[in-house]
Formats: sequence, structure tokens, C-alpha cells
Amino acid sequence: MWIFGRKGESGFSACSTAEEVARGIDGSGLTAVVTGASSGIGTETTRVLAMCGVHVIMAVRNVDSGRKVKETIVKEIPDAKIDVMELDLGSFASIRKFASEYNSSGCPLNILINNAGVMAPPFMLSQENIELQFATNHLGHFLLTNLLLDNMKKTACESHKEGRIVNLSSEGHRYAYREGVRFDKINDSSSYYSIFAYGQSKLANILHANELARRLKEEGVAITANSLHPGAIATNLLRHHGFIEGAVNWVGKYFLKNIPQGAATTCYVALHPQVKGVSGEYFADSNIGKASALAKDAELAKKLWDFSLKLTEPK
Repeated sequence: MWIFGRKGESGFSACSTAEEVARGIDGSGLTAVVTGASSGIGTETTRVLAMCGVHVIMAVRNVDSGRKVKETIVKEIPDAKIDVMELDLGSFASIRKFASEYNSSGCPLNILINNAGVMAPPFMLSQENIELQFATNHLGHFLLTNLLLDNMKKTACESHKEGRIVNLSSEGHRYAYREGVRFDKINDSSSYYSIFAYGQSKLANILHANELARRLKEEGVAITANSLHPGAIATNLLRHHGFIEGAVNWVGKYFLKNIPQGAATTCYVALHPQVKGVSGEYFADSNIGKASALAKDAELAKKLWDFSLKLTEPK
């Protein structure tokens, strides 16, 4: 990790904001989907991308909240091109509906930012009866990406512009279960530890991006796939842990990133010319970072891909 405030090779540091890393970039003609865009990093990412001229589709669970965020951004940036669409990543049916409607609209897709997530809730199951963090943070984005990939390939081919897929992971990926992904115990409530399960889902985000990058490179497709750690940020991810959330909000201003700083790496990986052609990397503080040994395990990534395909295939 970079020392807070020290610039890395990119010229940016942990203190850089999303606006700073995107300054001067012309994103007009590009279209992006941002999941979880109605709060936190997702909202700031949407705002900065729109400021650069990108047409942003806010993929959100709560459409009313999404529309309010859109209105706020448009007041600040009158020329912003933003649409709001409903997407619940905890429901495969909702994901398929979103992808079908999006692909049928004829709208191109240059950038997919898999941003949404839940953090360390009590043991719960998704609509498909899969542990909620693994289902939402990984499987939902895995399915969404697969369903939008043909659109992205077509867009990249016709526009002659590189497509970019960005998975928001976390340094929490280092604190997964010992074996990394518990393929045979995904739904085992008796051995569930919320923080380890969160780490497992964030590890899966990196493995997904790495295996996707390998496959896209093998196909010769002009689309990159990368993962990133946004930084330690006080957001509503901690809503299931009231005491911890309160403590973080109290002392966080002294050592945590704010949301504009937290969205910087996302905007850097999604837009910056320095990242052109870079794929299968893990970023932190708007620089290439170093993921854990498990996150770089190519065999584990392939096994996770096959496992995820099986879980997300139509029943």
C-alpha cells in the first residue's frame, strides 16, 4: 500500500480525489453502467463520470433514491446525461430483467463499474437461497457482467474504443476464510463469520476480474477487466454494526478517506489514459497495488468461474 499522501507512479496518491484523477479527460461518446450508484462511492463516481461527459446509467435497487441523486447531479451539471434503472443484485431475476431491457434498448456499453455491495450482515440468504454477501457482491456482478458482455464486445468493435470492466473489491479480501472460497460451505450458517464471508466475496471480485481479463485477452477482445480497493472509507456499508459505525464516523475524519477520495481509484481505472491496455490488475490509491497470494491464484480463479457459472445458470 502507498503511504497516505505520497504519490505513486501514476502521479496520484491516496489523497487524490475523483475529480482530480479525471481532470481534463473527455468521456463524451462513452456510456457507463454503475451499480449501487445511489449512495457513497457510486454516487460520486456517477457525478464525476457525468462531469467528464460520460452517459451514465445508474443501476440501483431503490429507483426513487436514484432519481433524487440524479436530480442533485443535474442541478450541478446541467448537461449531465444520466438515466436510472432498477437493479437488485440479490435477485437473479432482477439482474436478467435489467440486462434484457438494457440490451434491448440499443444503448452501447463502454464501461461497467461493479460497485454495489453489502458488508458483514448477519447470516442471510438471497432470493436464490445463496449466502447474501457471496450472492450480492460476487455472483450478482458475475451474472450481470456475463449478460452485458456481448453488448460491450459489440460496442468496443464498432466504436474502436477500449471497453473497461471495473470490480470494486477491498483490502478485506486478505481476511477471507483460510481456503479462500468455501465452495462446499457457501451456505453453511453454522460456520459463518460475517467478516470472513465479506473477505471471501471481495476475494471473489478480484479472482473474477483476473479470470475475465485472461479470457478477454485470449479472445483478442479490446476490453480490460481490473479490480480495486477504494480505500478505508466511512460509508453506509457498516450499517449492520451500529457501534462500529458510530466509532468509525467519530474518529474517521482523522484517518479515513472521504468519499471523493474513495471514488478516485474507480474513476482512474475506468477513465484514465494511463490505464489503457492494462488488464487483470489490482489497484489501490490510483496506482497498481499488490493483492494477496490467493487473489493471484489462477487455478482458484478458474474454479470460481466454473462454480459461479453453475450457480447462475437458469434453472
